[in-house]
Amino acid sequence: MHQLKVGDRFTSELIVEEKHTAAAFGSGSIYVFSTPMMIGLMENAALNCAGEGLSEGFSTVGTFVNVKHSAATPMGMKVTATAELLEIEGKKLLFKVEAFDELDKIGEGTHGRYIIESKPFLERVNQKSQSK
Repeated sequence: MHQLKVGDRFTSELIVEEKHTAAAFGSGSIYVFSTPMMIGLMENAALNCAGEGLSEGFSTVGTFVNVKHSAATPMGMKVTATAELLEIEGKKLLFKVEAFDELDKIGEGTHGRYIIESKPFLERVNQKSQSK
C-alpha cells in the first residue's frame, strides 16, 4: 500500500514575483512576499512529500494550517519551503513546515493533510455541486 514514513521531506521553491506579493494578492498593501503565498508553498511541499509515498489513485487534501510568518521577503528573492512528515495517524498526516528566503527563516509551523482516494472524493464533490 502506501510507502509514507515519518521523516519524509520535500522542498518547494519559487522566486518572488509581483503576483506573489501581498499587494497583488489583496492580503496587504506592500509589495513583499504574501503570507497566503508562503502558506501555499508550504502546502505544496507537504502535498508533494505525501504524494511521493502514496499508492496510485490516492492524494491528500489540506485540513489545517498553523503557521507564523516572521520576516518579509522582497521581490526577486528565492523562497524555499520544506515539509517534514512528523506523524501518521491512519489517514491523517501531520507536517512540520518551514520557509526561508535567501537570508532568513521567514515562517514555520504545522500543516495537516488527509489521505483520500481521488476518484470517490471527486464524485462526492461533484454530487455536492449538482445539489445546489
